[in-house]
Amino acid sequence: MTITQLHYVLAVAEHKNFTRAAQKVFVTQPTLSMQIQKLEEELDVLIFDRSKKPIELTETGKKIVTQARNIVNESDRIQDIVDQQKGFIGGAFRLGIIPTVMPTLLPMFINNFIKKYPKVKLQIEELHTEAIIEKLKEGHLDAAIAATPLNIDGIKENVLYYEPFVGYIPPSHRLHNEYKIDVNDLDIDDILLLQDGHCFKDGIINLCKTVKSSEDEHFRLQSGSFETLIKLANEGLGMTLLPYLHTLDIAEKDKNNLKMFKDPVPAREVSLIYNRSELKMQIIDAMRKVIASVVKGAITFQNVEIISPTQQKNKKELQF
Repeated sequence: MTITQLHYVLAVAEHKNFTRAAQKVFVTQPTLSMQIQKLEEELDVLIFDRSKKPIELTETGKKIVTQARNIVNESDRIQDIVDQQKGFIGGAFRLGIIPTVMPTLLPMFINNFIKKYPKVKLQIEELHTEAIIEKLKEGHLDAAIAATPLNIDGIKENVLYYEPFVGYIPPSHRLHNEYKIDVNDLDIDDILLLQDGHCFKDGIINLCKTVKSSEDEHFRLQSGSFETLIKLANEGLGMTLLPYLHTLDIAEKDKNNLKMFKDPVPAREVSLIYNRSELKMQIIDAMRKVIASVVKGAITFQNVEIISPTQQKNKKELQF
């Protein structure tokens, strides 16, 4: 049994096709097939059910893939040890970012990071939290930036910043003339929300459910972007809530519609998350420091209350 054979097994498990898996690991399809067959003969089991289209793992194969992933991760740690000992920060680094963070945070830190660590080859994907967790567990991402706390076994969270919720309330709305809004004034039925899959939407639902006894979730409109929600609000279709960083670039004509919350300000926790194997920690730490250096000047709130990004009533207070 070799590490190379395990890499081949993981590639086929991911792509469910020998040809595509061979392309992924840069070998010919006959070479990959032969090595996997040798491994199956050595173990005297079938890892893949080749009669299925697409190819499926056997029950034993599923257990082998789980262990193979652990072994490959541990073998990769050897190179990590060497890199850290040499002080080397470089190589490929796969980063996932949730859609409600990507457009505001990425432009703030990406140039600084590239200039400071030119040997790191970033591969960045915009993904919803569910896909991020799956890819982290399967080793297809090295780290991600997401709203937390998620409290998922095997995933570590390193907090980057706390980002307040901000109300976007047009003149036609009942709360427009309020200097600051209160969580108790929110009505889920007139809040325009993002589509399903966005954890920011779940955070808003949790925020409202904490002050409403009704479990009736009726939404008139849902959209895929904050820009669309703002336009809908301007048309008199309700109000919406935005992440604070998104409000920094809002059109000048719309800034009078922004309303902060009374203390404690509801906020989301944004973190760097990564697999418990802690591979490529030198790059993760470098990224955390760069992001912290650019964000600390943009977000300076003293009293916030963290709202869970998952579908549960899970709040915690934080003062700093």
